[in-house]
Amino acid sequence: MNTNEVARPIRILLVEDSPSDVLLTREALASAKLRNDLHVCADGVEAMAFLRKEGRYAGVPHPDLILLDLNLPRKDGRQVLAEIKADEKLRSIPVVVLTTSKAEQDIMRAYGLHANCYITKPVDFGNFTEVIQSIERFWFTVVTLPPE
Repeated sequence: MNTNEVARPIRILLVEDSPSDVLLTREALASAKLRNDLHVCADGVEAMAFLRKEGRYAGVPHPDLILLDLNLPRKDGRQVLAEIKADEKLRSIPVVVLTTSKAEQDIMRAYGLHANCYITKPVDFGNFTEVIQSIERFWFTVVTLPPE
């Protein structure tokens, strides 16, 4: 999908348990030039229910991109990533691991589980905003995504 061909907002699922990181992401996306529809899940169990359209998520749209933290309650991001990439209906959704971890083992494991990219969150607001906006620009203006 190229944003030049799409009238609807870009749909992003943010899987993040930190309220401050959710707020930073919302602000960064709000200041971007692309229209977006951000959905937030605070843990891995909720994220999988959202993606599988279970329960209260029965009518939610299919996300165009998933921003996934690794360190989550109830079901961590590594488990979520493994489940997404093992599910034929979900595996084509690009997953950007966006986490504070710089651990080589986390990076290797994320790519081994077929993450589309791995980004360490900057702690500075300005840099964080720049990273979020560059993710959005890359995935929605440069890359052609699969159709729904």
